[in-house]
Amino acid sequence: MTPDDTMNAWVVATPGPIRSNPLRYERKPIPRPAHGEILVHVDACGVCRTDLHVSEGDLPVHRQRVVPGHEVVATVVDLGAGVTDHAVGDRVGVAWLRSTCGRCRYCLRGAENLCPYSRYTGWDDDGGYAEYCTVPSDYAYRLPAGYDDVELAPLMCAGIIGYRALQRADLPEGGRLGIYGFGGSAHLTAQIALTMGATVHVMTRGEQARGLALELGVASVTGARDAPPEPLDSAILFAPVGDLVPPALRALDRGGILAIAGIHLSDVPVLNYERELFYEREIRSVTANTRADGEAFLRFAGEHRLQVRTHEYPLAGAQRALADLEAGRFDGAAVLRNPI
Repeated sequence: MTPDDTMNAWVVATPGPIRSNPLRYERKPIPRPAHGEILVHVDACGVCRTDLHVSEGDLPVHRQRVVPGHEVVATVVDLGAGVTDHAVGDRVGVAWLRSTCGRCRYCLRGAENLCPYSRYTGWDDDGGYAEYCTVPSDYAYRLPAGYDDVELAPLMCAGIIGYRALQRADLPEGGRLGIYGFGGSAHLTAQIALTMGATVHVMTRGEQARGLALELGVASVTGARDAPPEPLDSAILFAPVGDLVPPALRALDRGGILAIAGIHLSDVPVLNYERELFYEREIRSVTANTRADGEAFLRFAGEHRLQVRTHEYPLAGAQRALADLEAGRFDGAAVLRNPI
């Protein structure tokens, strides 16, 4: 490659409703890897709801005309100075957490997801809705065997953040888990919980999502605001809908924990203390993940074959994929395919 080489990429030109076509497909220079970075060819990139929040302006702009995408499966094509842990030709994953300072009190205590200086793929730096992107080599993941590129892509965020959310929900062994919303992350998290021996109840509105949940073996499926058939030990809210917090809390047994997995949530209604919080029920947010979370989840995925429901789009179809995600037109996860 030469400095004149260019690539196809999507940029968030004017954040706004997806129906207004806030993304633009254009030619951009192929980035050069800085010290400690690797340049990768993007083979597949999952379409995450966070990409929709970045595109529509629900999240504040961190980088003008950013290239979204942070569920990247890629091949290393060039190394920046100082890189010794990867080689050209390696197959790697690129996830949401792009870098942290490594020096603050959060990083030093193993909570790098809370680092005030953290940076994120597809928000602070250009991501995977492109033919190429860069990533610090220390933040590129080794990938488990047994999956193709399209199956692996959703694991890089939907899987990792679902794994983190399950930890935050503190599900007891053999416990009863409620899942609110059943998209890309939830359908993977349900399988993790089932493998751990949990009873899983799903509350969601989409007919396709309900069918997928039953296909995966959950105990029950009801409407998003309906009560599950039994009290829950833990619950995870994946839908970015604050109105679902009160019914999710009411569904918890005494001492139950509700983890909220999204980076963006609409306003939560006023809570009634006696109905929704008494008996030591808790709400916990989920903020990104640590690299240790990602590595632990990918080891789990390598040891336990997950069914990854995907719907493939060409790279040029990214804006359509986001519109379909917002409209709930598919179950599981959408993935942009970018073959060499």
